[in-house]
Amino acid sequence: MKIKSEDFLVKEGDKVDLSKWSSYIEPPYKSNKKYKKFLEDHVSQLSEMQQLHYARGKHAILLIFQAMDAAGKDGAIKHVMSGINPQGCQVFSFKSPSASELQHDFLWRTTRNLPERGRIGIFNRSYYEEVLIVRVHPDMLINEAIFDSPKNHAKIWHERYRSINDMENHLYTNGTHIIKFFLYLSKEEQRKRFLARIDEPDKNWKFSMADIKERKFWDSYMNAYEECLSNTSTKKSPWYIVPADDKHTARLIVSQILLDTMKGLKMSYPKISAERRAELLLIRKELVK
Repeated sequence: MKIKSEDFLVKEGDKVDLSKWSSYIEPPYKSNKKYKKFLEDHVSQLSEMQQLHYARGKHAILLIFQAMDAAGKDGAIKHVMSGINPQGCQVFSFKSPSASELQHDFLWRTTRNLPERGRIGIFNRSYYEEVLIVRVHPDMLINEAIFDSPKNHAKIWHERYRSINDMENHLYTNGTHIIKFFLYLSKEEQRKRFLARIDEPDKNWKFSMADIKERKFWDSYMNAYEECLSNTSTKKSPWYIVPADDKHTARLIVSQILLDTMKGLKMSYPKISAERRAELLLIRKELVK
């Protein structure tokens, strides 16, 4: 089975209804051995593309991962990026904003960590939390000291979508390609993974009571994601809805989308001038001596 990136793409202008998307699809592999071979092939290709991307130094790539708890963001990042040279990749995880960060606009703390040209940046959660968890818990707006009344929620979300789209368009114009992944996990699969985190000692550290509290707001989160995906997926900075009930399949989909995006940049190694080539040949002669 061939993975097609466009099957998971949210097209610009689409009204997302998650009930029409699946959190599980038939795995594109027949055995665990074939899965590993599939992923190894993707990782190998990504390693070559990343080296080319780093050498060229004309674009930056930003990957954004958003999902409900236990959807597998950490695992996807770990396995898909396992062959990437650490010098060309940066990973940032964003938790609750600090008191200092709350004194700035909602895009400030993530903007400081955008990748340079030639690098791949990864945001494990991002500025999208400001239209997801904050939308589900609007009382958080009180701590952000925004000038609009927190009661005018509809206006706030509309303006934040616009701010996000404007920023991402600005980044694209200046050479940053953003790929956004929503790892779509079912509520039942999350329940199973939470139980595993409790029953398996080496997974206890992954679980907290906060996870259970947020699970009670599942429907509100799905609504927030539908609105977010509908309003912020664009041709330049698209969202992909990745079925996440099977972790292996999710990793293969993410790696395929990243590969397709990087290949679409049509990169090549920098060409050197005739003068530089002559200089290198002289140096080579010296080394041979």
